[in-house]
Amino acid sequence: MVSLYAASQKIYPRSVEGIFAYWRWVLVVLTQLLFYGLPWLEWGSRQAVLFDLASRRFYIFGLVLYPQDFIYLTGLLVISALSLFLFTAVAGRLWCGYACPQTVYSEIFLWIERKIEGDRSARMRLDDAEFSLEKLVKKWYKHLIWIFFSIWTGFTFVGYFTPIHELSMEFFLTHMSSWELFWVFFYAFATYGNAGFMREQVCKYMCPYARFQSAMFDHDTLIVTYDSERGDPRGARSRKADLSTLQLGACVDCSLCVQVCPTGIDIRNGLQYECIGCGACADVCDGVMDKMGYARGLVRYTTQNAMENKWTPRQMWSRLLRPRVQIYGMLLVALVVGLLVSLGLRTPFKVDVVRDRATLARITEYGTLENIYRLQIMNAAETEQTYHVSAQGLSKLRIETETDVVVGPAQARWIVLRADIPYGSAESGSHKIQFEIQAQKTGDWVVEKSVFIVPR
Repeated sequence: MVSLYAASQKIYPRSVEGIFAYWRWVLVVLTQLLFYGLPWLEWGSRQAVLFDLASRRFYIFGLVLYPQDFIYLTGLLVISALSLFLFTAVAGRLWCGYACPQTVYSEIFLWIERKIEGDRSARMRLDDAEFSLEKLVKKWYKHLIWIFFSIWTGFTFVGYFTPIHELSMEFFLTHMSSWELFWVFFYAFATYGNAGFMREQVCKYMCPYARFQSAMFDHDTLIVTYDSERGDPRGARSRKADLSTLQLGACVDCSLCVQVCPTGIDIRNGLQYECIGCGACADVCDGVMDKMGYARGLVRYTTQNAMENKWTPRQMWSRLLRPRVQIYGMLLVALVVGLLVSLGLRTPFKVDVVRDRATLARITEYGTLENIYRLQIMNAAETEQTYHVSAQGLSKLRIETETDVVVGPAQARWIVLRADIPYGSAESGSHKIQFEIQAQKTGDWVVEKSVFIVPR
């Protein structure tokens, strides 16, 4: 039996130190402080960021959004997509290498693994060793910490959708709902599986970004590149060796750049879709160059045009002015400004008016023709508001029920309105009318259209 696919081999990334490794850990710390700390941040008397699906309200600091504000989510997604295009055109896959959740959690899980099992060679020996008590203890200890961290991650994720203080009490009292429990362990399982086991497989085979990056890259996109002109031919040598005599390049063929790569590629083979742009190979290569007494930068961040044409730093910066980047930038600025202006001009309450179809138009005992409406006022402000309701569109149209409605902070209220006109004052049929709802404190007002039915 002949297999058509090569068996997947486990990658054991070697630990590395350097400027890019330092910034990777800075981003790990910042992103995780944001993710784990944001749900615990208070804004007034509530959670600062909460997507309360049960009550259909989304709190983002001082902003309260309703499902009717879905347009803002659409705008945010468009801005995110355009930002990705712009960032990729300028800086390549730096997002993947430094801030992508898959990279961040893989880095954290790998750090835990190193602390328990040792560095690359120790981990390889442990995996190849026969079953023993030491191997059992180290493996189980590692997985227990992984599982605890994953559950904590899943719990925090659910805390964005259920108030985290309430969720904490439910968790410790074992009163969590089935859906909350499901999502905590689902997200925990995804974190445990992706960061603990699949790691580079997610980047290489599951993430679509690696597949369509070729459509977003050009010869001026920043990538991690091996300088083959300087590095080849490769070969081992002593520190005191004369390169001109040996006819060798700067690369000592130590393969450390392969050993530190989280996806297991050889950057010396050129740009590959598996490369996430983390710069680990550049860090370790600079360390080797320092030991050998050679200039740094054999593996570095640059562009294909810069490498081929030996650009100066000024020419590198000028690539940011190319038309592709300018178009992305202008579109992004326009969308961001438009979204902010729209949020600034947004009326801090929403109104829905529904004519009660279960109740027909009727003649009252006072000789008027009456229609029934159901009106919902959603207060997006953080303070109690009073709204005045009026109706226009027909001669002598009046509202017979209460016209001043009090709605609590970030609450919604349904009311029933009875609108009438003198009988015989309008022809039979459907007449367009409008309800005007005005906030008495702020003066903001909303107009909602409806119809008044006059039967034959």
